[in-house]
Amino acid sequence: MANAKILIVEDEPAIQELLAFNMMRAGFQAVCVGDADSAWEQIHNHVPDLILLDWMLPGSSGVALARQLRADAATRDIPIIILTARSEEHDKVSGLESGADDYITKPFSPRELMARVRAVLRRHVAQRPDGMVSAGGLELSPVSHRVTARGETIELGPTEFRLLHFFMTHAERVCSRTQLLDQVWGTQAFIEERTVDVHIRRLRAALEPFGMDGLIQTVRGSGYRFSVS
Repeated sequence: MANAKILIVEDEPAIQELLAFNMMRAGFQAVCVGDADSAWEQIHNHVPDLILLDWMLPGSSGVALARQLRADAATRDIPIIILTARSEEHDKVSGLESGADDYITKPFSPRELMARVRAVLRRHVAQRPDGMVSAGGLELSPVSHRVTARGETIELGPTEFRLLHFFMTHAERVCSRTQLLDQVWGTQAFIEERTVDVHIRRLRAALEPFGMDGLIQTVRGSGYRFSVS
């Protein structure tokens, strides 16, 4: 993750400069472009480790570019964080459905930005070819349906397993109960939102003997977050 190359696609020079400064201060390489066409050229010349992508760009929008990147086999796995002033829920949904890994609304603090960037990079690195996911001292295998902590197996029910897998692959992101229902149970499931709380309690109880129940944090008024920091 150190020295990762971050492509900044932002047409406002002041924001571009601020983003680049924070990336370089964190030890990353920063390359800046101001529109989707320039981004395509840069990506195909030197594939970045992560793209910070502004929604509103001259010409093609950031969301349209994200969809193009996900449709191309050569670029579909590049992590993308969308930056935008749009804060309505339907805008966030559109941004995430375009293929973005995360979504940050302006104005944002440099500290939040760097936390999100590091979390997305960690998830990307942790997703090994065999599907294994590692985060917070846990290792989860979708193939063997096994979770271990320091070599010891943690027994989980099927719903708790799916819930933990989603959390581990979306670390540091705050998820509402509705989002968790959609992602873990599926959009066709008609389940009360409070059912999520029951399974969160079960998941925490399974992690508690290993001292890892604190990885699942309650964000008051918003939902839950898996955090290793």
